[in-house]
Amino acid sequence: MQPSRFVQELIDIVGERNVLWDDYDLRLYEYDGSVDRALPQAVVLPESAEQVAEIVKLCNRASVPYTARGGGTGLSGGSIPVAGGVLITLVKMNRVLEVDLENLRAVVEPGLVNLQLSEAVAGNGLYYVPDPSSQKACTIGGNVGENSGGPHTLLYGVTTNHVLGVEVVMPDGELVEFGGKALDLPGYDLTGAFVGSEGTLGIATKITVRLVPLPEDVRTLLAVFNTVDDASATVSEVIGKGIIPAAIEMLDQMALQAVEASVHAGYPEDAAAVLLIEVDGLRDGLDEQAQAIRDIAEAHNARSLRIAKDAKERELLWSGRKGAFGAIGRISPEYYVVDGVVPRTKLPEVLEAIAEVGRQYDLRIANVFHAGDGNLHPLVLFDGAIPGELERTKEAGAEIMRICIRAGGVLSGEHGIGMEKAELMGELFSDHDMEVMLKLKAALDPEGLANPGKIFPTPGRCVEIPRRPLAGIGW
Repeated sequence: MQPSRFVQELIDIVGERNVLWDDYDLRLYEYDGSVDRALPQAVVLPESAEQVAEIVKLCNRASVPYTARGGGTGLSGGSIPVAGGVLITLVKMNRVLEVDLENLRAVVEPGLVNLQLSEAVAGNGLYYVPDPSSQKACTIGGNVGENSGGPHTLLYGVTTNHVLGVEVVMPDGELVEFGGKALDLPGYDLTGAFVGSEGTLGIATKITVRLVPLPEDVRTLLAVFNTVDDASATVSEVIGKGIIPAAIEMLDQMALQAVEASVHAGYPEDAAAVLLIEVDGLRDGLDEQAQAIRDIAEAHNARSLRIAKDAKERELLWSGRKGAFGAIGRISPEYYVVDGVVPRTKLPEVLEAIAEVGRQYDLRIANVFHAGDGNLHPLVLFDGAIPGELERTKEAGAEIMRICIRAGGVLSGEHGIGMEKAELMGELFSDHDMEVMLKLKAALDPEGLANPGKIFPTPGRCVEIPRRPLAGIGW
């Protein structure tokens, strides 16, 4: 098949090996980690910021929408090309450009896999804190787009707290820089506005991040409970007593059974819930913190509590937690990950309300989540081969989101809004709030070509939008 005129112009920018337009190849890029799908009309893999800028300028001239993509691990449909057009995949821009040890900074390209940055600086006693469960596959550019978090961001913060500057290809193709190595630059916080914008305000091509010294020591505790309420109460009291662990993760019984069958991490399969709690920092005082947590857990009827005896046991416990989503595949052909946030004190009632949603929609729901900051991740188990079950699953997910809003929470803790929750934004934000956000979007992307169909409600959106010809392009 010969390339169209537009595809040939993409080839002229990045070379033939970096452009895909065959139907078979395109189908490999019609999905991410969510449940929605849509086909791009071309996939392009640039190798430099200048190439990204030229691609965006070409899209502007031809009025073709474009969507940026990293590792494709996103869970809200953020990198799905819902309007077709060009999918700009940044995985070939994957270098660590600079490590500034004196200032504890690194400059990286967006396609760098999250874990690889920590591995690159570990020999210097440093690491990059945000650690999504997909950190072996997700890219830092994607993390910037979705403002990703992870278990250890309870104490240290999410991506926006660790990104100090970005080089961005704006929607008109201009290459600009926001922020830099300094902690706080004067003027508007354009870096803060860009992080979490899901590719709707431009495409990051270079990212300046904070590096953090590895903690001197760590204590990892596993507390086992016979009720979810007792586990939730423990979380609230630990934080309420002024103890801020690096992580507090909760897994319920359904998740525990799947994880143990997959990873054999030593989790009890008969427990209603477990808390995986980690404290780190200076060695002096860690044992006292661990003991204080033990006392609180025992006061809330923990049936057992153990501390990982060495690095191997700690790694095994964490492999169970970070492999939990994948382990669910042992008990269900498919699952739908919901991402919402509620106040910690609301956890017991919200988890019961989520269980009621499962009963109402006749769907099993497992829970694996960041309990310390109330960031819930209900996993709705379904079988897409059963007619209507995907639609029912998505309805259940939307109802869970409404429960979070009613509890005083928000629509996302780290997975973004994407396609998944765009139609719910009006239930969280006022018309005035939405108008202000849309004005920012319109000011920076007046043509509406940068990742359209994301974050904001769009009338008539369906689960899968087929490819359609664009006037004058000759796809």
